Amino acid sequence: MGLRVTDQRIAFVASNTEEAQAALLEMRRRYEDVPLAQASVIVALGGDGFMLRALHRNLEFGVPVYGMKLGAVGFLMNQYQPENLLARLENAQAAILRPLLMRTLTEAGTSMSSLAFNEVSLLRQTKQAAHIRVSLNGIVKLPELVCDGILVSTPAGSTAYNLSAHGPILPLDSNVLALTPISPFRPRRWRGAILRAETVVKFEVLDPYKRPVSATADSSEARDVVEITVRAAVDQNVTLLFDPEHNLEDRILNEQFEL
Repeated sequence: MGLRVTDQRIAFVASNTEEAQAALLEMRRRYEDVPLAQASVIVALGGDGFMLRALHRNLEFGVPVYGMKLGAVGFLMNQYQPENLLARLENAQAAILRPLLMRTLTEAGTSMSSLAFNEVSLLRQTKQAAHIRVSLNGIVKLPELVCDGILVSTPAGSTAYNLSAHGPILPLDSNVLALTPISPFRPRRWRGAILRAETVVKFEVLDPYKRPVSATADSSEARDVVEITVRAAVDQNVTLLFDPEHNLEDRILNEQFEL
């Protein structure tokens, strides 16, 4: 998918780093910058962390996002190059990201809903290992998982925290999720599962007072949770744009051959 040259109303956003802010000034000098509400495409300048924040903040506008790497990590970004931006946008290829919806309930009775484009992760809050019951579509699959944590990853996020926890790398169009334990103690041989994208995952924290757990959807955290439900977010998605030689699907494939 490319953008027509006549439909390239660009809104620039940038992280607060000195390098990204300098690039923002340069891009605004070269190209017209419109308000977000009027844009047909958003150009994000920064690293992957900033890209995730930009996706969350600008989801309501429903326009494609094209990232330029000006940070330490740039898996979701294209190379920064101020020249020829209009031609790059016109020739860009699209990748559709479908987020997860996390709903949490805390021991205090408060609830929260958050979206995750990469993963939803549960982590122990103290020196005590977490004890978590895992259910899929209302059926208990693990009565008690003793671990440091557990996560549910999207294909786009499978090369991030999920990979560090020894989870599988998922093709972008695979329509599956990775369920990956973090330092599991019991069951000792359980290494996770690959789930259909429509699966509803429920986590129940056992003994939450002695063994408190936090839940994080990308960068949105809830502490002292007792119940967490994760499912695909219905009618919520975002389009990322990539240069043909740096498309996201090829990057995910190539990660599987990195030594």
